[in-house]
Amino acid sequence: MDGCFVPNISIGLPIVSALKRHTDLPLDVHMMVREPERHIEAFVDAGAAMISVHIEATQHIHRTLSAIRALGARAGIALNPGTPVDVLQPVARLVDYVVVMSVNPGSAGQSFIAGTDAKVNAVRKLLDNFDNRAPVEIDGGVNSTNARLLVESGAEILVAASAIFGGNNPTIATKSLRQAATLGAVQSSQSKPI
Repeated sequence: MDGCFVPNISIGLPIVSALKRHTDLPLDVHMMVREPERHIEAFVDAGAAMISVHIEATQHIHRTLSAIRALGARAGIALNPGTPVDVLQPVARLVDYVVVMSVNPGSAGQSFIAGTDAKVNAVRKLLDNFDNRAPVEIDGGVNSTNARLLVESGAEILVAASAIFGGNNPTIATKSLRQAATLGAVQSSQSKPI
């Protein structure tokens, strides 16, 4: 977060670099910044394996996605709650994942925007229409109450901060969230035609 595209400022390059030194897990960097193309190389160099940019934040989304991929990272697009799904059509074959924002970006602890599950489903269908199995990621207000529905709707990556770190026991909260997501995955696989 740069304090311009969204009002807050958050994790920067030193944190990504420090995290990379302590994990082999892929680091997913969601850039809520204006002109993200100016920062992509530095974040990949710091250890980002996945970089998503807001389609609303750059004038040259094709070039930006191509730059991310050329540097060896997975390229994602993030959509604000008010941004329609059809803006993905021109780049549906280029994305490695899509982040659906279920809150307005920039502040932790916001309430989940009702109806976002339908947007997740619409993104999944659009990607499928372009033969792109890129995962759909959901960010904002995700918790053990809505995780099952979101996975059933087509989300494969759930971003949860307050649901994990806002309580007394992050381990129990994580287990609860995973259990709900697993139930959604089972339900989703059972409802798909063979």
